[in-house]
Amino acid sequence: MQFRFEAFALDTETRQLLHGGRPLDLSPKAFELIRMLVEARPRALSKSDLHERLWPDTFVADANLPILVAEVRRALKDDARSPRFVRTLHGFGYAFSAAAVEVSRPPRPAPNAASYWLIWRNRKFLLAEGDNLIGRSPEAAVWLDLAGVSREHARITIDQLTATLIDLGSRNGTFRGGVRITTPAALSDGDDIQLGPVLLKFRIWQPGAGSETEEVVHPAPSDDPDTSRS
Repeated sequence: MQFRFEAFALDTETRQLLHGGRPLDLSPKAFELIRMLVEARPRALSKSDLHERLWPDTFVADANLPILVAEVRRALKDDARSPRFVRTLHGFGYAFSAAAVEVSRPPRPAPNAASYWLIWRNRKFLLAEGDNLIGRSPEAAVWLDLAGVSREHARITIDQLTATLIDLGSRNGTFRGGVRITTPAALSDGDDIQLGPVLLKFRIWQPGAGSETEEVVHPAPSDDPDTSRS
């Protein structure tokens, strides 16, 4: 499960706190602390409850918990005097105060089934069977929090052995192979997809087709002068 809030993501499977897709340094105990606070949001957790869950059957100094809170705040660039994420309830405990969205991971493909991917720079997005939203919305399957990309920019639908790309009325347009699409367009392995100024590569991996090679794709400049967020 992933929890997304602002430009951050908390991945409970990989045990990583991410900012813009890049992992941040966080000790195991600090990760457990933010995981518990995010999962309990907006409910506050008492200091005694946190102590018992972080250090079960172990006596630790009371100062250890504030040290972990400070580590989490440093990673989030959160100001204790005016917190955006971790709120202190004096005399009680702590609460996660930001809005967070739960994002389920797409199901893993069957062992002998083809898998479908979008690649942007050094990031790879596995596409699930059915509809895959692409855009700036934290709920998107392919989350691109970038200027020039609409909140709900485009959608790729995987249906058995076919993949279809459709624009969702974006301001800066959706392009396949350099051509702007206005109706649903079929996708083939290796197709370039451009969302405003952002260039992605669509890939299909077939079992037994050889090892997959990581491909780095750099964003191309947009011909549309309007690259403001929509």
